[in-house]
Amino acid sequence: MVPAEQTLSEVLDAFDFGAPVVGAIRYGHGHINDTFVVHTQPENCCCRRFILQRMSAAAFKRPDQLMENIIGVTEYLGRQVAGRGGDRSREAMEVLRPKNGQPYYTDSQGGAWRLYPFVEHTVCYQTADTPELFAASGRAFGRFQQLLRDYPAQTLHETIPNFHNTEDRLNKFKAAVEADQLGRAAGCQPEIDFVLARQADCSVALDAMRAGKLPLRVTHNDTKLNNVLMDEESGEGVCIIDLDTVMPGLVLYDFGDSIRFGANHSAEDETDLSKVNLDLDLFAAYTAAFLEGAGGSLTGEEIACLPWGAKLMTLECGMRFLTDYLEGDVYFHIARETHNLDRCRTQFKLVADMEAHWSELERIVNQYRSK
Repeated sequence: MVPAEQTLSEVLDAFDFGAPVVGAIRYGHGHINDTFVVHTQPENCCCRRFILQRMSAAAFKRPDQLMENIIGVTEYLGRQVAGRGGDRSREAMEVLRPKNGQPYYTDSQGGAWRLYPFVEHTVCYQTADTPELFAASGRAFGRFQQLLRDYPAQTLHETIPNFHNTEDRLNKFKAAVEADQLGRAAGCQPEIDFVLARQADCSVALDAMRAGKLPLRVTHNDTKLNNVLMDEESGEGVCIIDLDTVMPGLVLYDFGDSIRFGANHSAEDETDLSKVNLDLDLFAAYTAAFLEGAGGSLTGEEIACLPWGAKLMTLECGMRFLTDYLEGDVYFHIARETHNLDRCRTQFKLVADMEAHWSELERIVNQYRSK
């Protein structure tokens, strides 16, 4: 794919911004899509901004299905927000169609582009420096679930097949161990054994879903802090963004990935494992806020299984890092030879810490489930 700048002028002409475009520059910290902020200058008014993105052709093979998901969910969210007296322009993303009326624009080189209004007076944080900020993200993701509780999840496309299918991740991991293409397995046998000792865990959530105990829901599947726009003044979550991985899934996935990402104080590739520990206070803050935001939309079984979401998403992530290490680091970018192995070890240390505090995790969930 050619650099996004090569067709940028063509793409800008394909959209009606309602005012002259005065600039478009790269924006944000994302590594998947090419993102630009577009500045326009209406007459007798302040600058109006937009977010323009070229969707990654490598990550998303079917932009038509991807945008069908996003448009369906954002339009539904907009109606829900407006119906409750909220500000639709700030609390739900909106897809702005190109002049040809299609869901996205395909440039002369085959690149697929989409446009959103810029949500002003918001901040996007990369790390949760305070428990209050982490909790604010929890309320926002809980509210996301509450607003979408009645959306027909089965109508969504699976944009990344088996993304949080822990059984599939386990099978791919075992295949990588068996192949041992680079002869690395002997050097990470403790990590391999760690996964194999938890094979049964990989089926816990999926078995519960197959048994009808956990309902299929609309899930975000990438619930990091930086996918919530926070209001500049209140510090509360305003809008959930980056809906590329919105798919049918289990609410445990969204809760668990947030805990994996935010309820500790170490870097994802920390080599000193003594610094890698689950923070129970952060777990409690997020749990309370998430359930508050969900507003009674979750079943009792879903709430009881929240600790499993934290454990499974962390175990899955560790498996993915270890699988990539065994296969020669073909998926995740690395800065050193053992980078993915180091990442794997931090995840497994978190899993072990969760197991050591399992009764406390269950107590915390029970404490907030009825509030």
